[in-house]
Amino acid sequence: MTTDKKDAIRKKMLEHQNEAKVVRKIVLIISILLLLLIVLISGGGYLYIESALNPVDAGSKKLKTVDIPIGSSVTGIGEKLESSGIIKSAKVFKYYVKLKNEGGFMAGEYQLSPSMDVPEIVSRLKTGKVLAKASFKITIPEGKQLKEIAAMMAKATKQKEDVVFNKLNDKEFIKTLMAKYPDILTEEILNSSVKYPLEGYLFPATYPFYKNNPSVEEMVTAMLDKTRTIVSAYSEQSKKKKLSVHQLLTMASLVEEEATEKADRKTIASVFYNRIEKGMMLQTDPTVLYAQGKHKERVLYEDLEVDSPYNTYQNTGLPPGPIANAGKSSIEASLEPEKTDYYYFLATADGDVIFTKTLEEHNKEKAKHITSKN
Repeated sequence: MTTDKKDAIRKKMLEHQNEAKVVRKIVLIISILLLLLIVLISGGGYLYIESALNPVDAGSKKLKTVDIPIGSSVTGIGEKLESSGIIKSAKVFKYYVKLKNEGGFMAGEYQLSPSMDVPEIVSRLKTGKVLAKASFKITIPEGKQLKEIAAMMAKATKQKEDVVFNKLNDKEFIKTLMAKYPDILTEEILNSSVKYPLEGYLFPATYPFYKNNPSVEEMVTAMLDKTRTIVSAYSEQSKKKKLSVHQLLTMASLVEEEATEKADRKTIASVFYNRIEKGMMLQTDPTVLYAQGKHKERVLYEDLEVDSPYNTYQNTGLPPGPIANAGKSSIEASLEPEKTDYYYFLATADGDVIFTKTLEEHNKEKAKHITSKN
């Protein structure tokens, strides 16, 4: 190879090396600029969020009345607080609540100040501090049916029972509720075999109301909000158990209606699951009475002949829907039943519940505690 060729090759190599150095410098400069931009954006975002969480006016001594209606969403509450000048950003409020997993905000009229920061406002909304006194409260006990709940609502608001009950079963009203609560009110409640769509969905609790005459929708919204809160806490367990919300509330209602104060709900639930697994009919008396629309101390043999999809003496599996509202203990029992080999149980006059494995054992206990007493 001649000296000229060697020099030309060396020259090209040096040129490539110089070009590579330039490219590396450019890449380094761009990387540094991008990093600085990310830092500036992150820092700016952090400062913005921090500022939005701080008081609108730390020195303010003003109090503003903010009305939080029943059933308000976090977004709606944030927008109301922002428009009232209590917080700086409804979006930051919303993300703060979600990040901190806050919830359970109480409806009513609050006296709030621009001097409060977001954490303090959230705390007040959760505890009801500076909350207007409730006009009245409705306590819905466990095991109540829709007709009974409608009567309670009517009495508290001085409305006619049939008007409230008809509203609770109005198809258009039900559809608006389904649109609002798609996670708990599914198409299952519209099954033609279901007696009343909202049966079992109005959770047993004490509900405060801040108007003298709230609408049926406002009252039902408060109850469905509670149901959603309770049911969502068990969503993972429901998935593992392969139970829809409707099936869960249906099973829980059976446990609720069969349980006594002395009864072990988880063992009662185990009997129902054992019978379903074996293809046996559940044969639970409360479903017969529900089918008849009656309340009786004792179910007669003639009652067992009622022609209804709710009659578990004639149909296998769960009834079409809940037969009453169930409390947390019955819901939990339905999700975590005891592991037993019981297929029968009966309640004695003293409220004790006797569990047995065979029909022969069951009949012996029945003769001892039920038949002999009559």
